[in-house]
Amino acid sequence: MMEKILVSACLLGRPVRYNGSAKHVAHPALEQWQREGRIVSICPELTAGFSVPRPPAEIAKGRSGEAVLSDGARVIEVTGADVTDLYIAGAHAALDLAREHDCRFALLIDGSPSCGSGFIYDGSFGGRTHVGAGVTAALLRDHGIEVFAETEIDTLSSRLSRNS
Repeated sequence: MMEKILVSACLLGRPVRYNGSAKHVAHPALEQWQREGRIVSICPELTAGFSVPRPPAEIAKGRSGEAVLSDGARVIEVTGADVTDLYIAGAHAALDLAREHDCRFALLIDGSPSCGSGFIYDGSFGGRTHVGAGVTAALLRDHGIEVFAETEIDTLSSRLSRNS
């Protein structure tokens, strides 16, 4: 049986990002996984109840998803609204979906306060990033799911090859 991969819906061309856009990635491996029925798509924010469009949100004070999960940081919208609980709910929904489909790998959009795996924005809404993970990426990793950014599809592909 071929291994399923949890994938950010925006990477598959779905216009679910905060501004109503997608971040569609055209990559032969991703296209092959779609043809093979291996993709399990999710947008943690939409699953948690956010709308499209929605105000941008960042993890405050240069913190990361791990700190949010341990109640040491908050996710704040540009409006000042605290949306931490919804981000945590979306992360748990993604983990539940990954477990339901036995996904041991995830391909998530980098930079997102949910899905970022290599970098996220620093909470200043000034376009500055720092090394860190979003809430969903951190929770998945905490539960043994390997998380890759959209720039790491080749790495994920070779990881899947070694795993099969």
